[in-house]
Amino acid sequence: MKIGKKIKYLRIKNGLTQEELADRSELSKGFISQLERDLTSPSIATLVDILECLGTNLKEFFSEDKDEKICFGPEDYFITNNNELNNNIHWIVPNSQKNKMEPIIVHLKQNGKTIKENPHEGEEFGYVFQGSIYLNLGGRKIRVKKGECFYFSPKMDHYIENASKSNDAWVLWISTPPNF
Repeated sequence: MKIGKKIKYLRIKNGLTQEELADRSELSKGFISQLERDLTSPSIATLVDILECLGTNLKEFFSEDKDEKICFGPEDYFITNNNELNNNIHWIVPNSQKNKMEPIIVHLKQNGKTIKENPHEGEEFGYVFQGSIYLNLGGRKIRVKKGECFYFSPKMDHYIENASKSNDAWVLWISTPPNF
């Protein structure tokens, strides 16, 4: 691992000049320049100080980047069926509860609906790609048709239901933070 190259990357990512990083870490600009070119090595204490100024720590700095899975397909999905509410929920990104947002696909059969969610922090977004639904938001009932989307702060009870008596509805629904 080239320590200097990684420090330079973090410095630029944080929008700092060499002089600003030097001032914050009580070092000289020349030392930062030599460090970034791997012409010198810092002591552990100096490295800890620099990394703190860059918003990281030794553990994160030296951890090897894993090949994070970016593309997911049906083999990755987890699907739950709720016969009582006539819906299927497709968790399309595995373990997304640990992320900042959680996308799901909701399949609402005839007379289908989702469970009523209580108010919570965050934001909700949905896109109807087949059929039409009602977004029940507090005391309001808003129709959302194929090709339309909804977006709201979930400060009141909310759920969706199929607006059709004869056709299924499919909705991409994204919640932040994860809530499903």
